[in-house]
Amino acid sequence: MKRYGMVLKVRPEKLEEYKRLHAAVWPDVLKMIAKCNIRNYSIYHKDGFLFSYFEYIGKDFDADMKKMAADPTTQKWWEVCKPCQEPLKTRKEGEWWADMEEVFHCD
Repeated sequence: MKRYGMVLKVRPEKLEEYKRLHAAVWPDVLKMIAKCNIRNYSIYHKDGFLFSYFEYIGKDFDADMKKMAADPTTQKWWEVCKPCQEPLKTRKEGEWWADMEEVFHCD
């Protein structure tokens, strides 16, 4: 299992919409998240930033992320959510959510 932390900004005028969307995530999106070996997924908000945490239990993260990206329902979900989001200028090429370095963990 590998832990992932990711971050991006939420557009201030879209925060309530983003919260509303995530209070009722489409069931097929949730199923695809599970099919792609993601567990214990949370998104937090603070001062205009969204922090995502999840645990990946699969063997090929890149392949699972490609599978998720190819799913038509997930693509529609992202189309609805992306206008609420603002990626960080410091993200790596190809990232939307900027990957974060884990500097501490304690079980």
